[in-house]
Amino acid sequence: MSVRVRFAPSPTGNVHIGNIRAAIFNWLFARHEGGKFLLRVEDTDLARSTKEAIDTLLECMAWLGLDYDEQVVYQSRRIERHLAVADELIRKGFAYRDNKGGGGECVIFRMPKEGRLEYTDLVKGAIRKKAEDTQDFVIVRSDGTPVFHLSNVVDDIDMEITHVIRGDDHVENTFKHIGLFKAVGAPVPHYAHLPMIVNNQGKPYSKRDGAAFVGEFKEQGYLPDALFNFLLLLGWAPGDDREVLTREEMIALFTLDRCKSSAARFDIKKLVWMNGEYIRSQPRDVFEAEFIARVRAADLSVEGTNLPGIMEHMQVRTKFYSEIPASCAYFFTEDYAFDAKGVAKRLKADGIPALLDEVAEKFAALPVFDMQTTHDVLTAMGEARNSGLGAMVHPVRVAVSGLTEGPGLFEMLALLGRDKVCARLRTVANKLRNGTL
Repeated sequence: MSVRVRFAPSPTGNVHIGNIRAAIFNWLFARHEGGKFLLRVEDTDLARSTKEAIDTLLECMAWLGLDYDEQVVYQSRRIERHLAVADELIRKGFAYRDNKGGGGECVIFRMPKEGRLEYTDLVKGAIRKKAEDTQDFVIVRSDGTPVFHLSNVVDDIDMEITHVIRGDDHVENTFKHIGLFKAVGAPVPHYAHLPMIVNNQGKPYSKRDGAAFVGEFKEQGYLPDALFNFLLLLGWAPGDDREVLTREEMIALFTLDRCKSSAARFDIKKLVWMNGEYIRSQPRDVFEAEFIARVRAADLSVEGTNLPGIMEHMQVRTKFYSEIPASCAYFFTEDYAFDAKGVAKRLKADGIPALLDEVAEKFAALPVFDMQTTHDVLTAMGEARNSGLGAMVHPVRVAVSGLTEGPGLFEMLALLGRDKVCARLRTVANKLRNGTL
């Protein structure tokens, strides 16, 4: 049996991470099995399934590298086929017409009323239900349009889908869908229902919890490979302690028996860490091009700076590109912003202006200005004050960068150069004295 799976989203303008995770699992399963990954756009809601919404969907898939193997199937173009199957089901006695709820005549599918319904889920195991607990359900509305259940099954039949991999919000729908497959006389595909993505409180992850759409993560500067890798681990594990995997490794390792049935918690800190790992492993020229583009977009110039040195220290510290240039603007302008909490904690103590002036004086007198000599100056000052090196490092860092973290201070000082460092120390000392900082 040649594996054929599909991703069947309803495009509404934004692509939720839960939906794209299902696409990732389907794509990897198809690639691992040497099968086909197909795309079906369930665009029967014509008011919401606009060209712009479909374009957004396709752009997100392309950004994540989710290529599909055959022509896109648009469900709205197959309505006649869906309705023809509904008529066939009526002729065979599996469906009937009824004025359900007084809203007009619908076509309703008959569910069995005796015995037990059961199917084996490739993730959740055996799922059972008493037939008497099921109800007949509408497959064609009173306005003549087919319902999701009918269209979904007919399209899966015609596309020869062998495995349906989707979210576990469809577990109950599967009983209905299997009934339709059997009534039509078509082979029933294998089903695998993926665990729900939840927040820290165990509730379904939504926009209220932060970014929830693929486009938002792209705008924030996350790399597609990092987001792909992160979403894969929401409900699947490689079987060892690895978390950062290449696409080739994912394909080689992906099997449904490694999927988890329990809810998957969305951990934004882990995503940020993973994105940093991917940025760190990028070729330097790729990182540099993105870095420079973002610096210039903020109307800053890289001219006259030690760009290779800055790249060396910033690539290993950048967690996602949207941090740039805020995390390093001090390398490119004298008009850098100051972190208010950092100023309050590190620069407002008594004696700080005099301290900064003394550091500037000692730095200016150094025969050589580099990492070692600046370190020696602050070490000696800390010993003379019985305060330690840290009491020197923190105020100097905030004064010359505006921030409380970044590259090592002495690497930063060497990159900025003596003239800039001394001028900034004196300027900040004066601002502290006159109350403008």
